[in-house]
Amino acid sequence: MASAAGYNKMFPVSWTELHRDARALAWRLADLGPFTGLVAITRGGLVPAAIIARELNLRLIDTVCCSTYDRMERGAKVEILKGTAAEQDKGWLIVDDLVDTGVTARAVRALMPEAHFATVYAKPAGRPTVDSYITEVSQDTWILFPWDQEAVMAKTIIEMKSGQ
Repeated sequence: MASAAGYNKMFPVSWTELHRDARALAWRLADLGPFTGLVAITRGGLVPAAIIARELNLRLIDTVCCSTYDRMERGAKVEILKGTAAEQDKGWLIVDDLVDTGVTARAVRALMPEAHFATVYAKPAGRPTVDSYITEVSQDTWILFPWDQEAVMAKTIIEMKSGQ
């Protein structure tokens, strides 16, 4: 499925790794604040935003709800389902889990051009659209976030060899 969508590599991220990386981003952002509030991009930005909001002691939190991906297919168009209620964007922090092609980032940036845009992970095509990020991965890598993973019983070697 990943190769059919243009992804040749998988980069699985555990809950522990995501927490560590989001806190590392918060450390970097702490020197850039203080921020008036935080806007999380749904749905991927919700978990990193909660971690970052805690670490930066931000209590004014909003969301921008949008749809770009359909499972592993990249979308060329962003549908904004709900904008932000922030009356001004200067001093605000936008958080998302990753920037891929930059399509979503550009759409949200148009809503809040003065806000600081931060993602935990960045790919080369989208990197210029954000102000801060922690980890860069190649464009052909699918980041498998913990909320997209499921624990299953591993097959034994004998089961794999017999095709069971």
